[in-house]
Amino acid sequence: MTSMLTCIFRNLPASSAWAAGITARSLSCSSQLQAAAVQPKSKKTLAKTGVKNIVVVDGVRIPFLQSGTSYSDLMPHDLARAALQGLLNRTNIPRDAVDYIVYGTVIQEVKTSNVAREAALGAGFSDKTPAHTVTMACISSNQAMTTGVGMIAAGQCDAVVAGGVELMSDIPIRHNRKMRKTMLTLNRAKTLGQKLALLSKIRPDYFAPDLPLVTEFSTNETMGHSADRLAAAFSVSRLEQDEYALRSHTLAKKAQEEGWLQDVVAFKVPGKETVTKDNGIRPSSIEQMAKLKPAFVKPYGTVTAANSSFLTDGASAILLMSEEKALAMGYKPKAYLRDFVYVSQDPKDQLLLGPTYATSKLLERTGLTMADIDVFEFHEAFAGQILANMKAMDSDWFAQNYIGKKSKVGAPSLDKFNSWGGSLSLGHPFAATGCRLVITGAHRLKKEGGQYCLVAACAAGGQGHAMIVELYPQ
Repeated sequence: MTSMLTCIFRNLPASSAWAAGITARSLSCSSQLQAAAVQPKSKKTLAKTGVKNIVVVDGVRIPFLQSGTSYSDLMPHDLARAALQGLLNRTNIPRDAVDYIVYGTVIQEVKTSNVAREAALGAGFSDKTPAHTVTMACISSNQAMTTGVGMIAAGQCDAVVAGGVELMSDIPIRHNRKMRKTMLTLNRAKTLGQKLALLSKIRPDYFAPDLPLVTEFSTNETMGHSADRLAAAFSVSRLEQDEYALRSHTLAKKAQEEGWLQDVVAFKVPGKETVTKDNGIRPSSIEQMAKLKPAFVKPYGTVTAANSSFLTDGASAILLMSEEKALAMGYKPKAYLRDFVYVSQDPKDQLLLGPTYATSKLLERTGLTMADIDVFEFHEAFAGQILANMKAMDSDWFAQNYIGKKSKVGAPSLDKFNSWGGSLSLGHPFAATGCRLVITGAHRLKKEGGQYCLVAACAAGGQGHAMIVELYPQ
């Protein structure tokens, strides 16, 4: 990998109407493959008088696997149960000491509509422990965590388990609406004659399946199309996207080989092998990546299978507690969850710009600056999405015209950014990624000697999330 991401920020074309005033900036990350330097700790604190400190005791995930591989015969609650059992084994917390369980999922399995409850029962949690399921696209486990934070802060709970699960190997496919209406009416038919009359109305087209849509409901556009348009608007080239994706895979492979991905727990797949590591990490070469055709906007698009996150199966879980309760139980927490925000914007032109809006809002809320952040963990939906967000964050014009600020927040330093890989390489089980970002951030803070991690992610519907994670005093 030679000039990776060299000068990714170029002048935008005049035709890029809504992004036309972005200021160009040069950026290089040739040092990214080197070990991260230890960062000096900030002297600031986000602890607030009279407000409970909420800590991450620990977090785990089963290996993230490409869909259609070892998890393909399972159900979502099987994966979630494995993650919850892994968390129980890692923390040794008594099952009845958990007050509440919140789990995220995006593609709902109709047989286990409240997957949090089914997985918790299967993992052996007390049947007296309430559990509910949330959905917020790719930030579903972020929502699960912050729901837990709110419950602890409000004094409702002392210990909450949050997590997320996705099984893209098996998604619900319905009969089409004509067939569904016929079948429902058939259930109400009382006589044989009524039933036969209804059955006689069935036509061949009734058997056409109603496939899940991969488009935004409000815009009827796929996220890949949005990523392609966003990359074009911010003048992010195909080469730059491929180089960033290669960076993600290269760094993830190094992290995996060095044993830094400590959140991964082995999972014995029933009737199959024991899975011990993510299987989507595959460093290639720029030359091989360049051979792939555009995946969405054909034939001139720049988003391909190689620079996009792939369909992934996986689950994660994290134990959150009040600091007081954690210490009373003898735990040494990994990190504080200090503050967070959610944002939403135009789902057409700014679908994937959530990290830019959320980062700006969160830093203003906390009084921190980009210089105070030692570790960045951003969700990588597409390489073009990450690079476009960096351009937006580094633009005074964008800040003034879209965020309502006088000056830019600044782009993250790539020396601090996703240095153990990201969703492009590790995988992206939609609802499980948020917990991975938080626990990876906590582990990186400890290893790199930092104090603050900023987690951020985009999500379908034009939404976004950002959170500050602070290393627990060592």
